[in-house]
Amino acid sequence: MKLSNSYFFTLRENVKDEDSVSSNLLARAGMIKKLSNGIYIILPMGKRVLAKIENVVREEMDSHGAQELLMPALIPEDVYVSSGRREAFGANMFALKDRYDKKYVLGPTHEELFAMCAAMDGKSWKDFPYNLYQIQTKYRDETRPRYGLIRVREFIMKDAYSFDKDLEGLDVSYANMYDAYCKIFDRLDLNYKIVKADTGLMGGLLSEEYQAISSIGEDIVVGCESCDFSSNEEITEVIDTMEDDPAEELEMEKIYTPNAGTIEEVSTFLGKRPEDFIKTLIYNADGNLVAFVLPGDRELNETKAGKLLGAIELNLATPEEVKAATGARIGFAGPVGLNLPIYMDRQVAHYKNFIVGANEDDYHFKNVNLSQFTPTAVADLTQVREGDLCPKCGHKLTFEHGIEVGNLFKLGEKYSKAMDLYYSDQNNQLRPVWMGSYGIGLERCMAAVADQHNDEYGLIWPDELAPFRVALVIVSMKDEEQKAQALKLYDYARSKGYDVLLDDRSERAGVKFKDMELIGIPHRITFGKGVKDGKAEYVIRKTGEKSEVELDQLEALLDSIYGA
Repeated sequence: MKLSNSYFFTLRENVKDEDSVSSNLLARAGMIKKLSNGIYIILPMGKRVLAKIENVVREEMDSHGAQELLMPALIPEDVYVSSGRREAFGANMFALKDRYDKKYVLGPTHEELFAMCAAMDGKSWKDFPYNLYQIQTKYRDETRPRYGLIRVREFIMKDAYSFDKDLEGLDVSYANMYDAYCKIFDRLDLNYKIVKADTGLMGGLLSEEYQAISSIGEDIVVGCESCDFSSNEEITEVIDTMEDDPAEELEMEKIYTPNAGTIEEVSTFLGKRPEDFIKTLIYNADGNLVAFVLPGDRELNETKAGKLLGAIELNLATPEEVKAATGARIGFAGPVGLNLPIYMDRQVAHYKNFIVGANEDDYHFKNVNLSQFTPTAVADLTQVREGDLCPKCGHKLTFEHGIEVGNLFKLGEKYSKAMDLYYSDQNNQLRPVWMGSYGIGLERCMAAVADQHNDEYGLIWPDELAPFRVALVIVSMKDEEQKAQALKLYDYARSKGYDVLLDDRSERAGVKFKDMELIGIPHRITFGKGVKDGKAEYVIRKTGEKSEVELDQLEALLDSIYGA
C-alpha cells in the first residue's frame, strides 16, 4: 500500500477520552475511533490487525476440526425465553420490535441457536462428535463500558460449540479446544494464564479463562508463590486458618455508638480492631432481602454468595430496604433478632464475644456469640486477599491483573435439555446431547496485544499481527534514485504477495519515522542518502537495532523476513 494515496492519519497528542494505554495508542495510531461510549469505528489500519487476528483464530479452529458458519445477530426474543435466559440477561440485552410488533433482541451470545442448528443433524449417536463456530458481532448493553476495546457494547467474537453423545466425548472435545486456544494465544504472542472461573450465566460443569496479564485488566488472576495454582479471584476459596477462640462467653451488652456506622468508625470509637467485629450486609436477592454475616476485616464475594443462593440478581439493599428490614439506617444492622435469612461466613464460627450492629440507630451489641442467632447456612463467602493461603499447597497467594481474552465452558446437558436437543443411542433411547462452548473476543485480543507490546514511541506489533510487516520509507521524495530503489523493492514485494507499506508521502523524514514507530511496523527499510553508495538502512522496531544493507540484498532480506 502506498501512503500517498491512502486513508491514513496519526495523532501526536494523547486522546483525552481514552482511559487505557492500549486504547490511547490505538487511537493515536489511527486504528480506532470512539463513536460513542462503548462503540468504536475500526479504521483501515486497525482492520488489518483485526483481520490478521481473525486469520490466526480461523486457521487454528479449522485445523482442530471445527466448521465455520454464521448466525444472525437479530434474534426472536422467544428463543431466549425458551431457554430461561431472557430474564437472566435482563437490561444487558438490546431489545426491539419489528413493524408487526414482534419482539427481537440483538444477540449477546448464541448457545440457543447453535443448539437449534445441531438439532437439524443430531438425531442419531452416529452423528457425533462435531464442532461448529462463527466469527460475528455481538451486542451487550454494558452499564459501564471502559478501557477502550476491553469492555464495549458491540464486539466481534469467535464462539464455538462442540456436540457429543456423552461426558467422555465432551472431555475429548474440550481438550481439543484447550489445545487450539493455547496455540492461538501463543501465535498472538500474549503473556497469558489459564485460570478456573465462575460459570456465571452460561452455567455448566466447568469454566476456564485465558487471561492476558495486564496492568489495566478488570479481573484479578490469583496465583501461588510456590505451585502452579491459578484461579479467577471471584471463585478462589478462602482457606479457613482460624482456630476457635478459647475465651469464655460473656453476657451480651448493648452499647451506645453515636454516628459510628462503619467498621472503621466503630473500631476507632471503641478502640478495637476491625477483625474484632462481625459485619452484617443486607442484600436484595431476586426481590428477597437476605443478610450476610462475615468478619469485619473481610469483603463479601458476591459470586460465591449468589451461587449459594442460586440468585440471578444480587444487589446491595437500598437504604429504604435496610431501614424496613432492620429498623435502623445503614451501618447498624446485626444478626441478633434479625428477621431475615442469615448466611454466615464459616470463619465467624471461630469467634466469641464479638461486636455487631444492634438493628437500632447509634447502637451496637458487644459480647455476641453464636448462641444469640441461628444462621440459615454457613459457607465460604469472603473475597480472597493477596497473601491468603493457597488451596492447593498452603503457600501464599499472589495477585495479577488480567484481561479475559478467551473462555472455555463444559456446558453439559443444560442447553440441549432446554432446547430439546436429543439423540437416539445404540439402544434407541433418547439422550440429551453434551455441549461445550468456547469463546474468544477478537477486539479484546487486539487491545491485549497492544497493551503488552508497546514502548514510549508507540505500538510494537508481532510480525504475524502487524498491519504491514515491513515499511519502506523514502527520505526525500525529490530524490529520484531513492524513489526508484524503493519502488523497485515495493514492486518485488507485491509480486511475492508480501504486505509491505510504502511511505511515499511528501513529509519530513522525522515525521515518517515517528509514524512508523507509532503504528508499530516491525521492520523498516529506509531509502536515504546511503542509496547513492548502494545501501539502505534496516531497522528492527522491537529492539531498535539498525544496520546497513546492500541494495542488491534487499530482496533476500524481505524473503527472510517473510520466511520465504
